[in-house]
This record gives sequence, C-alpha cells and structure tokens, in this order.
Amino acid sequence: MSESVGLDKVIKSHGLVRAVDHVSLSIQNGEFFSILGPSGSGKTTILRLIAGLDRPDLGDIIIQQRIVTLDPPHKRPVNMVFQHYALFPHLSVYENVAFGLHMKGERQANIQKAVSHMLALVRLQGKEKRLPGQLSGGEQQRVALARALVNRPVVLLLDEPLAALDQQLRQEMQGELKRLQREVKATFICVTHQQDEALMLSDRIAVMHGGKLLQVGTPQEIYDRPVSSAVARFIGLSNALSGTIVSCDGGLCRVEPNGLSPVMVSCSPHDSLQGAVTVMVRPERVHVSSNMSANRYDNSLQAMVHHVAFSGNEVVYHVRLLGGAIWMARVPIAEAQACPLTVGQQVYLQWWAQDGLVLPSQSPPC
Repeated sequence: MSESVGLDKVIKSHGLVRAVDHVSLSIQNGEFFSILGPSGSGKTTILRLIAGLDRPDLGDIIIQQRIVTLDPPHKRPVNMVFQHYALFPHLSVYENVAFGLHMKGERQANIQKAVSHMLALVRLQGKEKRLPGQLSGGEQQRVALARALVNRPVVLLLDEPLAALDQQLRQEMQGELKRLQREVKATFICVTHQQDEALMLSDRIAVMHGGKLLQVGTPQEIYDRPVSSAVARFIGLSNALSGTIVSCDGGLCRVEPNGLSPVMVSCSPHDSLQGAVTVMVRPERVHVSSNMSANRYDNSLQAMVHHVAFSGNEVVYHVRLLGGAIWMARVPIAEAQACPLTVGQQVYLQWWAQDGLVLPSQSPPC
C-alpha cells in the first residue's frame, strides 16, 4: 500500500501547552486509521493539522506524497465531519449534500446524479426534502457523511463522529461507518476517545497521551501487546500488580508482587526486564473459582468477592486481593450460573502465564 497521509516530526503548541510533540505517522491508502486518546492528548489537533485548519510550528504534513504544510484547507484533497455535524438547519437533506458541489460550480445534472448516488449509499432515499431538525441523530450523521463524501475526498477526517449518539445507535452506526469506508475506498482517519469504537472500526490505531505518540498497531497488537502500562490501561480494562522480577528463563519471568505469592508471566527472550515491573492481566483471561484447581493454571492468587455485576451475556466479579487491590474477572453467563459466587466469598484467581503481560513500571512513550 502507498502512503495516503504522513506526519513528519510535527510539533504544535497552544500557548505554553505542547499539544503535539514530535509526532511522525504514516497512514496508508484505503486504511481506516483511528487516533485514540483521552481529552487533551492531541488527537483533535492532529486532525486539524491534516485538514489545514491549523499549521504546525515545526514538521510537515504530507498528503498523497505531496507536502501540504502551507496549503489552505480548500487546496487539500480532504473533507471533515465534525462531532456535531454542522449541518445547515435551513437547508434540506438534498441541499446540504449538494452544497459543496454547488460551491465548486458543478453542472446541475452532475450534482443531481452525485447526490442521489450518495443518499442511496447512506440509505436516506425518500428523505431528500426533510430538514435536519426532522431527522434522528443517526440520520443527521449520515447526512454529514454524505455531504463530505460527495466531493470524493482522498481522505475523510472524522472528529468523534459517533459521540453525539446514544449507545445503541452508536453501535449500529459503527457498522454503517465501516461499510461506507469499504464502498467508497477512501482513507478514513477517525479521532475518538472510545476504545471499543477504535478496536471495532480500525485497521490500525495510534494511541496518544499528552501530545506524544505512545504506540501504533493493529487492534489486536494494541490490545494484546501494549508497549507500556499507560497503553494497556487505556485500551480496555486491565488488572495490574506491582512487583519485582526475580528471574527470567525459557520465556518465563518469575515476578514477586508486593505481599503476594510469586506469579509467572510469559516474556520475549529479547526483553531486558529487571527490577520493578507491572504485571497486567485482562479481566476476560482470569478464571475465578471457589476451589483452587491443582496444577491446572500457572498462577493462583487468593481473593474475596467484593461486588457482583450482571452485564448481559457475562457476570463481572470485582474481587479484593489479600494486599487490598481490586481485580476484575469477566465470566460467561452460563459458567457463572453453573457455579455462582457471592459477595464475601473466598475465591481463587487463576490464569495462564501467556495471558499475562510484564512491563516496566515506568514505561516511557515510544
């Protein structure tokens, strides 16, 4: 794949705040690329830099192998969908979608054909004459997408595109967004703070914090092999133990957590880990039982059930370790119903060594 969008050592400050700090990125043609991070991490600033709404203090923005750092927005082959859609309330659905083509001076016949095709693509046929105020939130979002895509941008920029929708509609629109991206074959760059949204939609994800780029990878790489505890905590829930590495041999590290029994964690022979570390285990990888399964798992820690929560197709157990830390275990509903656990009950948390991750306690950004 060839590069669609690139950032080369980009720096952008807002006053005394370094919003983007020496960020370099390469986004491929036709990729659904998400920039994920908490508020203030710099992700929206990157989107504005690509769009030309802001200019970097240092570094370059490249689109389709051309440096566009100094180009104004209208000279860049990109379009942007804002969080609150920014539809013209006094214009109909058809007029909103056609607006950009009219501004370009396109012939009426071409405009009608392009708008009809795009409204069919976003499944809004028959609603051409409605005003935005007569549409649902999901329908307004589709109009905003159609208005942006009708201009055939090389790159579509999405700023928290689903944030204004309720949970059920947001999940429905995730599928619609991915379908649209595949059909139009454009590069989509999506800014979001929703981890599940990024994991579901993206070909690759960039995780940001404090203006710095922490990690770039596929959803599975980011989830299963985060490069730092900061990434692991931000991408999904993760249980954590602080401890000290005692030994590493044959791809296994023996870690002594503070005040708890030693645990075994898989590690790469290339890792040069020593001293203080953090062991992290995803809640869905933890087995919780009232009986210790002898020799079945690599690790076993005693705990007490602190809280039980029903969550649709699973039960979430919050358990307190002997040292006081709270861990979570996600258990399929059938398994939980077969062996129910109650608050105050003594249990064992068990997991395989390969289901844990050992990271330096102070993991610097990459």
